Amino acid sequence: MSKIHHFFAQITRRLNPDEARDALRTDLAGAITTGHFEGAMEKEDRDRLMGALDLSSRTVDEIMRHRAAIEMIDADLPPADIIAQVLAAPHTRLPVFRGDEENILGVLHTKDLFREVDRLMRSETAVGMAAVAGLDVLKVAMKPYFIPDTTPLDEQMREFLKRRTHFALVVDEYGSLQGLITLEDILEEIVGEITDEFDVIHRDGRIKPEEDGAFQVPGQMTIRDLNRAMEWSLPDDEANTIAGLVLHEAQMIPQEGQIFLFHGFRIEVLTRRENRITRLRLRALDQRIR
Repeated sequence: MSKIHHFFAQITRRLNPDEARDALRTDLAGAITTGHFEGAMEKEDRDRLMGALDLSSRTVDEIMRHRAAIEMIDADLPPADIIAQVLAAPHTRLPVFRGDEENILGVLHTKDLFREVDRLMRSETAVGMAAVAGLDVLKVAMKPYFIPDTTPLDEQMREFLKRRTHFALVVDEYGSLQGLITLEDILEEIVGEITDEFDVIHRDGRIKPEEDGAFQVPGQMTIRDLNRAMEWSLPDDEANTIAGLVLHEAQMIPQEGQIFLFHGFRIEVLTRRENRITRLRLRALDQRIR
């Protein structure tokens, strides 16, 4: 038995399975960090390995798209309006509700919608757009897949692969909709941002440097992503997003232009939409943190 196998065998005998797993993760994380510090590992490789290690200790509510940012389809809209909305949407899967946005009855895939539109338009009973007047969007929508907001990311990734589905709606303990998560969201925690031709439309532009050393960031950006990109160490134990961190520290909903000094940073609220902080400017008070 090799020394490393003997070492981990000793850990397993002394600790219960959860403790052994945590000890192994801590040792691996330490080795990865040391390798990067000593120049034996590039930052991108370190980030991917650390992202994979972190999946078991993080939950879906940390990276989900919040319900306020979810685009949905009203099942009672006229078929022509539904088709126009789907064509304009940057996403291929859209939740379908009726009456109240909490009442989600299905998830519509654009491919299934246009397959049904094509079938109707090829029918002999009507011509052109008149053929889709009787389109029932719920007939072609998939059954919604709901998951608890406390589900670990590694568990959810396995469940996505097992179910051969990439889209889940996140609910809290009362069954209220909190957000949605996709397989791509989880994979991005490992490999970084995955972009396609539609991301130019709906991505937030992420981090924008300014001449004075400050950086503009979207409020919904996770603290983890910001720390990983900038080599910062902002705390993420009380909030998942940078806007959430400001709200937690300020204990109030700030106004546009309001400035705070938190955790070694000067943080300015640039824009706000209703009660949501949408954009911030951060500048390290210690210019060595750059």
